[in-house]
Amino acid sequence: MLRLFYALPCPAHIATRVDTWRQGQQFAGQPVPAGNLHLTLAFLGHLPESRLALLEQLPARLPLAELAFELRLDRLDCWHGGLLHLAPSQPPEQLLALADGLQQLLAEAGMPIENRDYKPHLTLARESHLPERVAAPAYAWNVDEFVLYQSEKCLYHPLKRWPLA
Repeated sequence: MLRLFYALPCPAHIATRVDTWRQGQQFAGQPVPAGNLHLTLAFLGHLPESRLALLEQLPARLPLAELAFELRLDRLDCWHGGLLHLAPSQPPEQLLALADGLQQLLAEAGMPIENRDYKPHLTLARESHLPERVAAPAYAWNVDEFVLYQSEKCLYHPLKRWPLA
């Protein structure tokens, strides 16, 4: 069984900046390693390795050339349960279309999908809380790819990449 998800990787130069800022804030909880920073598009959970070929084929059915966009993370928040994260105050339409398109393809293929509204976010720490008096920074980058990842012992391994432009 493989633990899989589609996500937008956080570029290394942005991940370094986020990590440096985060360390300066001394947030409570368990920080996500800088190399694992990402924005999930679709979480698939544990699936047999035999489904991997299908998961690698599905994204080609999306209009990938039309889905490049700039992502701006400018809101700091913490959900019930302690997931401290950065999020876009205005999620780009292309981001929402990409996440929705993946969910539709997964559903049509009989794959498991999450039954909750998509809320784009970049997790900073788990088991945390929203600190008082911390202004949210703003980080932005041009999103030009997404990735199918395998999660193994808290390490994320890219299995396949798709360009968006």
